Amino acid sequence: MLPSVRLGGKRSLFLVHIFRRLKLGWLRFKCSQGKTLAFVLPILESLTNGPAKESRKTGYGRSPTVLVLLPTRELATQVFAEFEVYGGALGLSSACVYGGASFYSQEIALRRGADIVVGTPGRIKDHIERKTIDLRSLKFRVLDEADEMLRMGFVEDVELILGKVEDLSKVQTLLFSATLPSWVKQIASRFLKPEKKTIDLVGNEKIKASTTVRHIALPCSHSARAQLIPDIVRCYSSGGRTIIFTETKNSCAELADLLRGARALHGDIQQSQREVTLAGFRAGKFLVLVATNVAARGLDINDVQLIIQCEPPRDVEAYIHRSGRTGRAGNTGVAVLLYEPKKAYTISKIERESGVKFEHISAPQPAEIARSAGLEAAEIISNVSDSVVPVFKSVAEQLLSSSGLPAIDLLAKALAKTAGYIEIKNRSLLTSLENYVTLLLQAGRPIYTPSFAFSVLRRFLPDEKVEQLKGLSLTADGKGAVFDVPAADVDLFIAGQENASMVSLEVLTELPPLQDKEQSRGGDLKKLEQEHGLRSRNIEMVLPKASK
Repeated sequence: MLPSVRLGGKRSLFLVHIFRRLKLGWLRFKCSQGKTLAFVLPILESLTNGPAKESRKTGYGRSPTVLVLLPTRELATQVFAEFEVYGGALGLSSACVYGGASFYSQEIALRRGADIVVGTPGRIKDHIERKTIDLRSLKFRVLDEADEMLRMGFVEDVELILGKVEDLSKVQTLLFSATLPSWVKQIASRFLKPEKKTIDLVGNEKIKASTTVRHIALPCSHSARAQLIPDIVRCYSSGGRTIIFTETKNSCAELADLLRGARALHGDIQQSQREVTLAGFRAGKFLVLVATNVAARGLDINDVQLIIQCEPPRDVEAYIHRSGRTGRAGNTGVAVLLYEPKKAYTISKIERESGVKFEHISAPQPAEIARSAGLEAAEIISNVSDSVVPVFKSVAEQLLSSSGLPAIDLLAKALAKTAGYIEIKNRSLLTSLENYVTLLLQAGRPIYTPSFAFSVLRRFLPDEKVEQLKGLSLTADGKGAVFDVPAADVDLFIAGQENASMVSLEVLTELPPLQDKEQSRGGDLKKLEQEHGLRSRNIEMVLPKASK
């Protein structure tokens, strides 16, 4: 009998049942459906009580009966841990082999004999070439995250490893993949049995991401990230763990250095340190992990409440897998995607291809920050021992007397300081830049192009002020344009509108729906032609471009 184990609800039990019925084949899953135990437990059952028990080799130097391939070291160690816990209770031994760790210690473990080998394709290939592993006795092969192996360039390694089993009739192969690129289908055709079974838990559903995740899109210029991200964590993490994804190793390291208490995880960090970092994150020793794609797939870490992606990823599947690190096993979570306003069209692309519907919000504003930070600070102060009151009471009375402020104001300042704030700056709704304010321009007529908006502003403002504005975007209704100006210049802009007929400027408290940049760059020229009888070549005469 297998040891008693708590599975992730009915979904995991259902997947175990699928495996038992699926003698061979490949499966496609949505993110966070808990498939690891769904193949670990039935394999162990077969090795100890099922058909594979009689043919399984025993004794010193035995070759493995099970091979599990995964794309990353982190995934390999995670799956290995499951086999080690549950298989170890049944007297089965496991070995984990991956690059970046000692080849010699792995060789010793393999020569000693292992029933189950879990590893990455590159290091398994190395052991094959050095003849330190024999795959001829395999009864089970598992390819997990097959599409990610393709993306990471493991095609030749995987094909070489799978080709080491000469008689397909003697081995059961399972291939797991969240997506179905052509290579995955070719692998299934070449290396699985002709009578293979296919189970698709996504099917024709358009939405592939976890349905328990709240998806938020937030405009943010590159220079504002370090200022903005701490406030996003404060407002949306609910005190749980946060994973922040960056596109490059350099930006990962830089951002981790800027965020208090955060740790970095990327490919240039030594494997031993990566394992220490992940163990610390799981244990709650720190709550913010900044990572490259190395952590995007399969890692199952409890209580990840918030995912922040610093920019839209290169492909939609990457977004799905990154956001899938939260909202796992039926829990809820929040995924925030930051984007440059000029790349707003990428948000529409993700929505079209994944079925995800983003909430479009602006950066946390002072009131939201104060509410979240104040609650944390209030809890900290409430937990201070009453024994300190007599010691500090006279100082508090002196402060109350000398400050000239009401007691409630002094307490508010104490809460702010406890939360780490000595001031709260204005923040743009459009680019999230501190000390910038977002304005709405209307000109008494439709604004179809950015160049027309710039020309209106130049009627009543100096060129140098117009050139300082940032992120100009057109509203979705075509009636206005929004942009950011330095907080110090707001009064100048507002006063200047009095010198231009039919022009209005107002400070926004909420960002209106905006056009995609591709659309505002000229997608509405046909409307201009229809309304004004103009040809495209003459439009620039009427709507001059802004000076560079």
